[in-house]
Amino acid sequence: MFIQLILSGITMGFIYAIVALGFVLIYKATKFFNFAQGELVLFGTYLFVYQISYMKIPLLAGLAIALLISLVLGLGIERVLLRPMIGQPLVSVIMVTVGLSSILKAASGLVWGFDDLTFVPFFSEKPIRFWLFIMPQVYIWITMITVLFLGVFIWFYRKSKYGLAMRCSASHQDRALLMGISVKRVFGASWALACVVATIGGLFLANLVTVNYNLGFFALRAFPAAIVGGLDSVEGVILGGLIIGIAESLAGGYIDPLFGGGVKETIAFLFLLVILVVKPYGFFGTEEIERV
Repeated sequence: MFIQLILSGITMGFIYAIVALGFVLIYKATKFFNFAQGELVLFGTYLFVYQISYMKIPLLAGLAIALLISLVLGLGIERVLLRPMIGQPLVSVIMVTVGLSSILKAASGLVWGFDDLTFVPFFSEKPIRFWLFIMPQVYIWITMITVLFLGVFIWFYRKSKYGLAMRCSASHQDRALLMGISVKRVFGASWALACVVATIGGLFLANLVTVNYNLGFFALRAFPAAIVGGLDSVEGVILGGLIIGIAESLAGGYIDPLFGGGVKETIAFLFLLVILVVKPYGFFGTEEIERV
């Protein structure tokens, strides 16, 4: 049971890492939190599931359409809502993302309804036996694909020309401008990628949990993963996601039966409080030292 809980926690941890990438991308580019990331997951998941389950669009075509719409949505959010807020107080920008989360959640309910969506997982749920434990195939497939996706994303962020431009803008916007990098385009690309990874994380979540109106709150549990790993560390979210995923799995297996449930849903935020007190910048976050 312990090994199975660890393996299922690893799978969920990688999904949390993908969703948490959205928090990190926006924070590195703009230095504020995007509190609409959970609702972006909700919107992208509803969009994808409705296409393949109700409109009977082929899987790959539905995925391509969902990712394309997410990309355009991210560019539109940055251009229409966030770009006019440049130079405004930080709290005002944060409140824009809070309002955006409410709009996305309400729009998802109005367009696709407030009931659970029927979804047939596209990964087989047939269990596979490994030595002394049994794992559903869906966990194995999701783990392998998420690891591949995270590896490709890290390569893009560290080695590609556009990834280097994003890193430069995140570190020093003034120097990036002097080098001819369009910071506004970087901001737009960051929001576009945040929406794309939200949709990808959502379609993996749809294979493991019920697709309903509260999926945004479920995805918001990835926020502690970003804090634990470090809000400005792309690699750190992987560690943070694994810690949160394994902690939730073990809490659900061993602690929930003792208290009648509820611990699994709150353990992530308990980690968040501990990390903020002990190591506010996370395991891989950059510590900012200011002289007073």
